[in-house]
Amino acid sequence: MPVAIHSTELGTSGPRVAFLHGLFGQGKNFTAVAKALRDKCRVTLLDLPNHGRSGWTERFSYPETADAIGSKLAAASPDPVSLVGHSMGGKVAMVLALLQPDLIERLCVADVAPVRYQTQSAFGEYIRGLRSVDLDRLPDRATADDVLRPYVPDDVVRGFLLQNLRREQTPDGPRWRWQLNLDLLGDRLAEIGDWPDLETLPYDGTVLWIAGANSNYILPEHTEPMRRLFPRAQLVTVKNAGHWVHSEQPEIFLAILRRFLRT
Repeated sequence: MPVAIHSTELGTSGPRVAFLHGLFGQGKNFTAVAKALRDKCRVTLLDLPNHGRSGWTERFSYPETADAIGSKLAAASPDPVSLVGHSMGGKVAMVLALLQPDLIERLCVADVAPVRYQTQSAFGEYIRGLRSVDLDRLPDRATADDVLRPYVPDDVVRGFLLQNLRREQTPDGPRWRWQLNLDLLGDRLAEIGDWPDLETLPYDGTVLWIAGANSNYILPEHTEPMRRLFPRAQLVTVKNAGHWVHSEQPEIFLAILRRFLRT
């Protein structure tokens, strides 16, 4: 059965633009950008499978994830879409563009390359921290923050992760839960860091490739595989930004995106 994909729509006219968040994120992470664009664009914020309000799966696959996103976008409108993806969402966006090029008018890939990333140490530590939170005995969100701090010292990243913590009513009373599929994502970090073998032609549409100057996710050796699959890719590096370039330099990111989308 196809996985249900949750989306939020902003704007009623203009070209279509859709956003795909990174690992542990949600579509609402791009809300500020979407609000800035909705006067001239029809914006869609998507929760990837196993994240946010989207359904969960029993396995992870970039082609299957891209297919689920593509089906959601195609069902919403026959018009092609400009697709923006960050990190894991960037990989999903690239795979979708390669597999269903007619669906994607143009592509923006934020701080990730179509390569296998050898190290997942930081994300592995995030997983260990999230798993260390005893949800059955958790009194409040502040306690979860304290438990997570040794694993995730950065206040901004920790706050980002804690957006996934939800308190809900059950027949047995209120309880805490993680909105993301922690077991699957934690067990599949190696696959998430990998890049699938795809027998496709290069995507010949316009591609904007955004790198954070302080990030190590886009390196000189990544240029060849990127240009081989996306020959029309143009790299823009944002100063004073790391991996979360859209949240660390939001005004610059938006300005770059506006030029790319011609809005």
